[in-house]
Amino acid sequence: MVTSKTLLRVGLILGLSLLHFACLRSDNNVASPSSAAQTLVNIPQSQTRLDPPPGYAENKNTVVMLGMIHRSHVGSERYGLDVVEALIREINPDYVLTEIPPDRLAQAVKGFAETGEVTEPRVRVFPEYKDVLFPLSDEMDFKIIPTAAWSRGMADYRRAAMTRLRDDPSRKADWDAYTAANEASDKKLSGRRDDPYFIHSDEYDAITKANLSVYGARFADDIGRGDWERINAAHYKLIEAALENHAGEGAVMLITYGAGHKYWFLEQLRQRDDIILVNPRVYLDRIKAE
Repeated sequence: MVTSKTLLRVGLILGLSLLHFACLRSDNNVASPSSAAQTLVNIPQSQTRLDPPPGYAENKNTVVMLGMIHRSHVGSERYGLDVVEALIREINPDYVLTEIPPDRLAQAVKGFAETGEVTEPRVRVFPEYKDVLFPLSDEMDFKIIPTAAWSRGMADYRRAAMTRLRDDPSRKADWDAYTAANEASDKKLSGRRDDPYFIHSDEYDAITKANLSVYGARFADDIGRGDWERINAAHYKLIEAALENHAGEGAVMLITYGAGHKYWFLEQLRQRDDIILVNPRVYLDRIKAE
């Protein structure tokens, strides 16, 4: 056991349309509430704010959309895990909306509490969670909210569908358009894929949107529920639920997803009237100045 913290409570309350799960870890029951690692699974009855809390417009939450590069963080000089850690510390979130499926969080929390390591397979593939976010939960007071709608079944179906499409002569035009879009995107991103300032720019979003829109348009009917538009909509539905549940708190909410998803989410977030959307460049500037 790496840390002295143990799993204190895993609560699970099931309702007809509400699932709420909370995990707290404390240091032999003497740690203060602010230092206890916290997680939250919150899938509400409705995804639409019908009755906003009093003062929600005055007490707007600050939302930061942080694009991640997953395994590429490891070894990157410009956007390494040290930069991810510095950003999270500087942002100092109250909630972190993660690319973790709701059904995977409990096991990830349990494993980390018992061993000091993230062992859940789906979560540990993300270095930003395994090596940064979960360790930081020992000393920072934020709640982790899982908002990924992806599932193993979707992944397996997509993999098989893409293999079939690649080898289908009747879909050669679609596949050629897809590969050409990838090549064009690769050329434009070359040498800048791990530049956090570039990643959090309108230019980056325009490049990724142009590329991934081809993938989405050409293969939407082949990939099923995991196609680009549907999966982003499913992810955002869970993100939106968290935003609705915590509207009007004046909290800081950090969203951490693969950078390719960023443009899609930002298009939705910019339509909200109850949040203040802050570009991570603000925090990068602060880190650089320190």
